[in-house]
Amino acid sequence: MSKRQASEALDELLDIASPSSKRSRIGDFDSPLANSHDEAQSLEQDGERRNGDAEDVDNDEFDDEEDDESPMVAPQRQKGPADGYDDLYLDTIDRNVLDFDFEKLCSVSLSNINVYACLVCGKYFQGRGVKSHAYFHSLDEDHHVFINLETQKVYVLPDGYEVKSKSLDDIKYVSDPRYTKNEVIQLDRRANHVSWTLDGKQYTPGFVGINNIKENDYLNVVVQALSHVSPLRNYLLLEDFSKKSEIVKRCSILFRKIWNPRAFKSHVSPHELLQEIALLSNKRFTLTNQSDPVEFLSWFLNNLHLGLGGSKTKPGSSMIQRTFQGKLKVESQAITARADAGDRLRFEEAGEVKVDIVRFLFLTLDLPSAPLFQDELEKNIIPQVPLSTILSKYDGKQAQEQHAQRKRYRLLHPLPPYLIFHVKRFSQNKFVAERNPTIVTFDARNLDVSPYVEPNPNEWPVGEPIWYDLVANVVHEAVRKREDVADSGEEKKTWKAQIKDKATGEWVVCQDLFVDKVQSELLYLGETYLQIWERRKVPTKGKGKA
Repeated sequence: MSKRQASEALDELLDIASPSSKRSRIGDFDSPLANSHDEAQSLEQDGERRNGDAEDVDNDEFDDEEDDESPMVAPQRQKGPADGYDDLYLDTIDRNVLDFDFEKLCSVSLSNINVYACLVCGKYFQGRGVKSHAYFHSLDEDHHVFINLETQKVYVLPDGYEVKSKSLDDIKYVSDPRYTKNEVIQLDRRANHVSWTLDGKQYTPGFVGINNIKENDYLNVVVQALSHVSPLRNYLLLEDFSKKSEIVKRCSILFRKIWNPRAFKSHVSPHELLQEIALLSNKRFTLTNQSDPVEFLSWFLNNLHLGLGGSKTKPGSSMIQRTFQGKLKVESQAITARADAGDRLRFEEAGEVKVDIVRFLFLTLDLPSAPLFQDELEKNIIPQVPLSTILSKYDGKQAQEQHAQRKRYRLLHPLPPYLIFHVKRFSQNKFVAERNPTIVTFDARNLDVSPYVEPNPNEWPVGEPIWYDLVANVVHEAVRKREDVADSGEEKKTWKAQIKDKATGEWVVCQDLFVDKVQSELLYLGETYLQIWERRKVPTKGKGKA
């Protein structure tokens, strides 16, 4: 019985391709020799394949090492802001937190090289490269505007382009104030010249508070006094000290900030100058320990003299010596002790008088000893002495006995433009340190020093007065360490400076951050310790207003 044929092919019905037909496989007989030859050939091919794989692995590892050692490619940084985005991020600047008075050190690495200040938070960071602390700070805190504290250029990070907007000029000026010659000339002539801080507080340039970080008021009064010595101030405000010593540069910056008419605050901090002073003096003068203003002034003037390129042997080789240095004649006469015929002790002066010419930066004035006993009615009276009385030490007649010698002193022409007086109040013995509370009375104008100068017709007419006017007066105040103990013998030294405003003729008292006016008639009521007198250029007859 035959099969019935399908009406349609199956592959056409389902639209499925039929599998290809299978070929018949006929296996020939393989000899053992042929099998062994084929196995050997396959083993060789497997070995070559394995060696090739091993070489490929080694090459891959070597390539990986090369990839690891290849340098990181820095991202492409912008050379300038995009069009229409010149003021991008400038609205994030906070001028209230900016303080450029601190030492220029990175807050992370403590490096003083290439330091930038963040204009958003006020912190200092080093560098602006892709691996710098300023770069990381811009990414971590989303702060983008930085100023180079050396060049005063402003950059946006992490983009790295410079911003040249005029709106940043006030920040650049506060960071590094600069003056023209005409502006410096007008400093002592412009009466009632006032400025305003960011918070609307009024202040007078040159008469601003100086921050007492802990115990550095001894430095504050010296800086206040020296900043009103016109030749020294003008020199430090106008000259370029980029190639001078660090102490000169930092002193110049502090003086320029004191006289800044566009300051953000009405006070400055001496932190940057103090750090350099502590380093140079081997921590003799620091911000944490109280020191003597006269000792600091002597050290400071000598180091400024050397920093300005002055010579140790050649007089008048720097602005410091040309302003303060004078000459003094010292006559010394030895005193010998011997016994006479009655075996009595006699002191005799040697016939030879030795004369020396020495140079000075300031003159020491000795106070008379305070009385040991006072009557009942005068027990609370503080002794007083006129300035002319203690100046008689330099009249060439009054002798001082020191170390088996009798000495006489006399000033010589030419006198320096400024005289510095040190009123010696403190003495030290084996047991305690003593303070002499004697008040020194003086007139703030018309100090005639001609009686204390040896006449020289070639320098000054004989008998003609030589007038000096007071510029600065440093006063000592004794404060009890413990306010709750009324009879406590422990006292703390504090200092304040009384400064003359040459533009108005008024006097201003500066004690750390406190600044206020004071009457000239009340200047001598404090314990005067240091004074700076300015020589009057043109002699005038009669006494003027004090």
